[in-house]
Amino acid sequence: MQILLILVVLIVVGGFLYMFHPRFGTNASGERLTLMEGKPNFKNGSFDNLEPTPALAEGTTYSDIMLSFFKKRERNVPKDLIPVVKSNLHALPLDSNVYVWFGHSSYFMQLDGKRILVDPVFSKYATPVRISVRAFNSTYDYTAADIPEVDILFISHDHWDHLDYNTFMQLKGKIKHIVTGIGVGAHLEKWGYPANQITELYWGETAEVAGFSITSTTARHFSGRAFKRNTSLWSSFVLNGSKKIFVGGDSGYGKHFKEIGTQYGPFDFVILENGQYDKMWHYIHMMPEEVVQVAQELQAAYLIPVHSSKFPLANHSWDDPLIRVTTAAHAKHVDIITPQIGQVVSLDSVPETSAWWEGLD
Repeated sequence: MQILLILVVLIVVGGFLYMFHPRFGTNASGERLTLMEGKPNFKNGSFDNLEPTPALAEGTTYSDIMLSFFKKRERNVPKDLIPVVKSNLHALPLDSNVYVWFGHSSYFMQLDGKRILVDPVFSKYATPVRISVRAFNSTYDYTAADIPEVDILFISHDHWDHLDYNTFMQLKGKIKHIVTGIGVGAHLEKWGYPANQITELYWGETAEVAGFSITSTTARHFSGRAFKRNTSLWSSFVLNGSKKIFVGGDSGYGKHFKEIGTQYGPFDFVILENGQYDKMWHYIHMMPEEVVQVAQELQAAYLIPVHSSKFPLANHSWDDPLIRVTTAAHAKHVDIITPQIGQVVSLDSVPETSAWWEGLD
C-alpha cells in the first residue's frame, strides 16, 4: 500500500512539474493582454465565439465522450500504410503556384514567388503525452528538414494538433514571418521567436505581409494548451494574392461562413477542416456535408479538404472524411481537390487528383 501511495504521489508531482515544460507555452500578459482585454468577445480572461457554442452537443456529457473512446472503434486507424509522395520542396521553381498537403491540417503553398506554411505538425503525436493520438504509419514522413525557407507561416490556433512545439523548435531560423490570432504570440515568444517576426490579428483586422493582404476572419472553435480554455484567439484567414485563398482553421458550422463569402468572396481555393468530427461535438467541428455547403457559401471555385488522414482524434473510420466529403461534393457539383500527402498540386491549372484512399484498409 505504501509503495502504491508513493507511485501515485510521484505521478502527481511529475505531472505537475511537466506542466511547466516550455511546450505548454504561456498565457498573454502585459501589453498583449491589455490589447486582448479591449476586444468585444474577451471577458473574464478568455475569448468567446460570436454564436453560442457549447463544447458538447445537447444531451452529451464528458462521461459519454470518455466511454466512446473506450468502445471498439472500427477502422479508426488504417492497417495499410498511408501512401505519401516524396516531393523535393527545395527544388520547386519559386515562380510556380502550388499546394502540398502533409496530412491533417499541415500544408505548404507557393504563391506569387513566396513560400507559405500552415499549421505545421511533423511530430508523431498530437498531444503532450507521447502515449496517445499517434500518427498513422505512412510510406514517408515529412519533417522540418523537408521545408525550405518560409516567407509566411500561418497558425490558426494553439491546439496541439496545429501548434507543435517540437516542429517549431526545428523550424526556427527558416521562418521569416508568422501570422496568427491575438494571444498566440505569447507561446511563440516563449519559444524564442522574435516579436518583430509575429503579426497577431483579431477578427476583421488586415495586415500587409510579404506582399500579400491578409485578413483574419471568424471561426467557431476554441483554444488552449492546458486546463484553461480560450486564452488566445482561434482564426481563419483570407490570403489575397494573384489567387484568393481561404485558410480555414478549425471551425464548426455557423453563419460566419456566409458572411465571409459575402464580404470577401468569391475565392479561388477554400481549404476547410474536414475530419475529427462527431455529433457529440458538432458545434466545433463540421460534418463533411457541411464542409461542402460552406464551400458554396464562400463562393469557392475549388474546395480542398484537410484535417484527416494522419491522427485518430475522433471515432470515425480513418477514410470516412474523404469518402463523405467527395460524395457530397459530387452531389452538389462542387469541384474538389483531394491530393495524396506530398503530391504537388498546381494552382494555375485545373488540378487532377484521385480517390487515393480507395482500396486501403
